[in-house]
Amino acid sequence: MIVGVINKDQNAEKTKEYLDELAFLARTAGVTCKKTFVQKLPKPDNKTFVGKGKLEEIQTWLEANPVDSIIFDDDLTPSQVRNLEASFSETKVLDRSLLILNIFSQRAKSDQAKRQVELAQYQYLYPRLTRMWTHLSKQKGGVGMRGPGEKELETDKRIVKDRISFLKKKLEKIDKRALTQRKERNRLVRVALVGYTNVGKSTLMRVLAKTDVFAENKLFATIDSTVRKIVLGNIPFLLTDTVGFIRKLPTTLVASFKSTLDEIREADILLHVVDISHKSFEEHIDVVNGTLADIGAADKPTILIFNKLDLYQAESEEGLDAHLATEEDLEKNLERLKSSYLAKNMENVVFVSASKKENLKELRKNLLDLLTSKHFAIYPNWDPKQNPLYDWQGHQDTEE
Repeated sequence: MIVGVINKDQNAEKTKEYLDELAFLARTAGVTCKKTFVQKLPKPDNKTFVGKGKLEEIQTWLEANPVDSIIFDDDLTPSQVRNLEASFSETKVLDRSLLILNIFSQRAKSDQAKRQVELAQYQYLYPRLTRMWTHLSKQKGGVGMRGPGEKELETDKRIVKDRISFLKKKLEKIDKRALTQRKERNRLVRVALVGYTNVGKSTLMRVLAKTDVFAENKLFATIDSTVRKIVLGNIPFLLTDTVGFIRKLPTTLVASFKSTLDEIREADILLHVVDISHKSFEEHIDVVNGTLADIGAADKPTILIFNKLDLYQAESEEGLDAHLATEEDLEKNLERLKSSYLAKNMENVVFVSASKKENLKELRKNLLDLLTSKHFAIYPNWDPKQNPLYDWQGHQDTEE
């Protein structure tokens, strides 16, 4: 079950969109949504997020339709969690941040990503600790162990605090290694793919790098940064696929994924990928730009790539055009968008379909222009035929 609130900050339409995204997040985590509850309130209730009447309505529905979890669309305070768990004793209570953390824990593959997610989980759950944490250790005597009169919860908090300290030290060592690796890459121009989650960054990387990179139609399919060396127009560069952003991204995740976000901070060029087929793509752009500003990467040379041209549905007199996927329709879409306000009001804009490999030639041309200026700033006397960095023959980039 998912639960949301309509308030002064978000109207009914926006709340429905957020809940649809929450349902997509739940499916990504392997959860099926059976029911949605929405209440209109000036602000979420301080005690139980929803009002007393809506709480009773949810309890009544649960008695007839038991579910495993109730997911709330906003962060819950520690007191709200405790009150809701008391009201729904047989049902697990989660909020949006905890759901995202669970997805990250499922998707993390590298040792660094696993520890980053674990740290974020502990930092998020520490102020919300209850007796649920007693499984973390066995009680035993000795110096530094549980003392006279110390409650179980206090012991659990101490254990979690020690674990947070351990993970921070471990990640510091990993960050130092990552920093050394990035310094070794300084001889090449670095390009980073950024964007909202599930906009097609990994698919675009597969096409540009001509290599296998995991891509899936799910939120946060990519957690670990993936770096590939590519040659475009005889100029070698490094392309990095990074974790996607999302509305209400947990602050603990932003802090924990510092070294991953450093890949964006230290990039020379950004490829900002946008899903043009999504009705809220402009809000997605604002979310990504806001996150880039937060991490100090908002002023980098950027190409705004509107992806999923094949799924774009333009408004018409009849409402929405039918699904456009043929070659002729793709060309119509491309011409329509090139003359739209998106192309006129924004700098360095390209419209592509990564899955259909449509209009990639224009993307490569724009990218090569930026690469050339950055590359020759590093190597003023660059001669690709004599450069020892790579075997330039056989690495020529082609449209195919």
